[in-house]
Amino acid sequence: MSNSKGHLIIGVEPGSIAEELEIEKGDRLIKINDEDVQDIFDYQYMIQDEFISVIILKPNGEEWELEIDKEYDDDLGIIFDNGLMDDYKSCSNKCIFCFIDQMPKGMRDTLYFKDDDTRLSFLQGNYVTLTNMSDKDIDRILKYHLSPINISFQTTNPELRVKMLHNRFAGEALDKVKRLCAPDSGIELNGQIVLCKGVNDGAELHRSLADLNDLRPNLKSVSIVPVGLSKFREGLYPLEPFTKEDAKEVIKEIEYWQDKVYEETGNHFVHASDEWYMIADMDIPPAEKYDDYGQLENGVGMVRLLIDEFRDALKYVVDNHSEYLKDYSDELSIATGRLIYPYIKMLIDEAMEVCPGLKVHVYEIVNEFFGERITVSGLLTGQDIIKQMKNREKGNRMFLPQNVLRSGENYLLDDITVPQIEEALGTPIDIIKSPGYYLVSGLFKLDPEEFV
Repeated sequence: MSNSKGHLIIGVEPGSIAEELEIEKGDRLIKINDEDVQDIFDYQYMIQDEFISVIILKPNGEEWELEIDKEYDDDLGIIFDNGLMDDYKSCSNKCIFCFIDQMPKGMRDTLYFKDDDTRLSFLQGNYVTLTNMSDKDIDRILKYHLSPINISFQTTNPELRVKMLHNRFAGEALDKVKRLCAPDSGIELNGQIVLCKGVNDGAELHRSLADLNDLRPNLKSVSIVPVGLSKFREGLYPLEPFTKEDAKEVIKEIEYWQDKVYEETGNHFVHASDEWYMIADMDIPPAEKYDDYGQLENGVGMVRLLIDEFRDALKYVVDNHSEYLKDYSDELSIATGRLIYPYIKMLIDEAMEVCPGLKVHVYEIVNEFFGERITVSGLLTGQDIIKQMKNREKGNRMFLPQNVLRSGENYLLDDITVPQIEEALGTPIDIIKSPGYYLVSGLFKLDPEEFV
């Protein structure tokens, strides 16, 4: 978006400063304090002051100069048509493990867009590789104290990183981390390593974790996740899935660093995503191993949190609704991914044990669309759910986990909507949010607010 035309406003928050000043949908923000606004970073930094001057361009060509006296850090309440107020930066890498390259043709265009934008890392928690970042970008992060920044390291071996990201600048991009981790920077980072068998595991993983350990305290945590392999890998770098024994070795390496750092700091620092324990057929660690679940969005600790929240909520129902449970009767079904299925089944069995009138059919959906190696619920498609649930007992309603939906939308990866699934199966569908108490409240038709 050209700053000469400013930034299009598509709405204002009710009761906000913008509404009070009669800023409206269709207006454009031109300048703040007589300076151009490049993007959301500039905007958020510029509006922090208690006194600011704003130039607004009206649709009729009128320019309003507004002087605003406000509390420090008060937001103006303006909603822009582009969350970044700028073009999105696309990824310049050709990573050997990229899941977007493993998707079939014919899906909607937005699914093929690879972002590698530091602003999305700050705003939405996306992970970036740093290969798109200039020294000027680092200067802005330091100036604006933007934190945390989430970084996909993959490896700290520069030559190997060039190979894995298929980008000749990928190795030297790691030097930017040193500036972000300077003692006086005030910047916090989180890290991620996508582990590929025979590439960055074993001795390379040990080296990477040793190097990343040296970046503390700025680097707060590192998650290790296994590469996802779809069936659409023809012509791509040959990668193999991790075996049970492989997963045990990875967990052993992670636990070595956890013990080492915990002894020094009381924090575990390095975390294995839940998939490793499932592949290794090992128990999910207790809650205290997850350091307040700082890497939850990366699949670290989601199962443990689900189990603990579910059991706490179920105990609450037993303690506070015992008479209700005696008379309660319902039959329903749950469709979920193969990875989480055993844990959902275990929890549902516990719920049925305390409520004899409750009957729940729990089904694991095989990912035929992307291939059976893809086992997470978030990559299930509507067509697989419809096909595999068509002739199964579903009861009066069916639950689907919220992560099967695209963020903020009502459709799945293959653009099939929830109403279409309902129509195909002839069954009402409830979308269940991830906290465990939502599953309990859904089972017993109780208000989820009662558990908060």
